[in-house]
Amino acid sequence: MTDPTIVFGERLVAFLPNLRRFAISLCRSRDVADDLVQAACEKALAGSDRFEEGTRFDAWMFRILRNLWIDQLRRQKTAGPTEEIEAQAELAVPSGEAGSEARMALKSVAAAIDGLVLEQREVLILTCVEELSYKEAAEVLGIPIGTVMSRLARARKNLAEATGIEPPVARSQDMRGGTR
Repeated sequence: MTDPTIVFGERLVAFLPNLRRFAISLCRSRDVADDLVQAACEKALAGSDRFEEGTRFDAWMFRILRNLWIDQLRRQKTAGPTEEIEAQAELAVPSGEAGSEARMALKSVAAAIDGLVLEQREVLILTCVEELSYKEAAEVLGIPIGTVMSRLARARKNLAEATGIEPPVARSQDMRGGTR
């Protein structure tokens, strides 16, 4: 029979890249994100007996990490500035025109995501990057599902405007361009 602690630990290790990605999206600093992930892992391991089998492990971990981040923000109100993600080395991309275009597009989208308010950025990362359902994102964030949907809609609209992407035709328009 397999030790449940070992299985839990293996599950946690496999989930670290997702947890780190979410942490970076919240705090915008890889160093701070790494510390946050470590704290979340410690808390999860200490409370592994409280994890209910059959529920989403990723949603449980995201909630732990987010709660730790909120606690840290409250403590940092009097602290100095943190290192920005832009201070990190650039990602490796192909050289030439394609590489330049890719770097510009990435920088534009990253700036647009960074420009979102925290509430919109959280919902966007959880639903679009981590692929949580609206219900699961609502549970992680402790908000109603309708709030998740409205924040995501505003985030998408703001990203489209900030990046110059044309939004899809509104659902309220019919084929002739009129409104219902």
